[in-house]
Amino acid sequence: MTRPFRCFICALFAAAVAASETRAQLTLPGAAPAEAQGAKVAPAKPKHKSSGASATEAGSSGKDAEATPAAGIASLAGRPLMLNGKSGLLQISGDDKSVTIDKLQLVGEGVSDSSQRCVVDIVGETPIEATNVGRPDGLERYEAKVPACPISFDVLGGALLVPTQITACVFKAADCQTAPGGLWGPDGASLVGDAAKIVKERAAAEKAMGKILHTIEDRAGDSTQAADLMRDQNAFAGQRDELCRDYAKESVHGYCALRVTEARVALLRTRLDELGPATASKAVSEKGKKAKSKKSAKQP
Repeated sequence: MTRPFRCFICALFAAAVAASETRAQLTLPGAAPAEAQGAKVAPAKPKHKSSGASATEAGSSGKDAEATPAAGIASLAGRPLMLNGKSGLLQISGDDKSVTIDKLQLVGEGVSDSSQRCVVDIVGETPIEATNVGRPDGLERYEAKVPACPISFDVLGGALLVPTQITACVFKAADCQTAPGGLWGPDGASLVGDAAKIVKERAAAEKAMGKILHTIEDRAGDSTQAADLMRDQNAFAGQRDELCRDYAKESVHGYCALRVTEARVALLRTRLDELGPATASKAVSEKGKKAKSKKSAKQP
């Protein structure tokens, strides 16, 4: 193959790659100007070497999985968060009383051509307010009326968990559809150095979850809610793996699995509290079973 012909093939390949990476961007009415089309998403990096919110901060252990709103927001304010630690940009500010979304950049695919990658910038002249709606699943939850894509998120230490949405957010003007559900956290590459700490903290969260599940299991005999929780728990490991499989460098550091486990601990603790105290008859029954078991063990 002659040199000119080889160069011609290279040029065609480069053109094809450039076409597949074309991005459509949309700046909503009243919003600040977006980046030039085709510009790469480059959120500011934290000054610290690690994620900034180390895995040992608020919400890191099973005991502390229900981090206070102030602790959770404090670990997030001003920090660039990315979906699955690699795409988009979500940056908030505020405290436990008032939270605003200062920057929001959603990455998706074209509606008319799914092979096209697109980025939607949603940054208005005034930040988008997020309303605190309590702790329905054990963690502080906020809801934001983002145009064309209303979202909610639960606050964890150093990350936000956005529930998976049934339908994608569609921005017709930009011919772009996005799915913001998942864990928004630090750049996955920045967490590699924290892998050892994350492993220990996940073990603590798993232990806390096991203790709560043991208590719920004891109640499953006389509580349909407790029995439902135990059945639901059987699917948790698979759901966690599916949610975290795309987090950048997850197989190296396990950050997403840690945070999702902490969220599960908070949910289970809340559901256990909702069950109320065990009935007296149940307590007597359990005591009787243990006594009978000990008596049988002593007999030859």
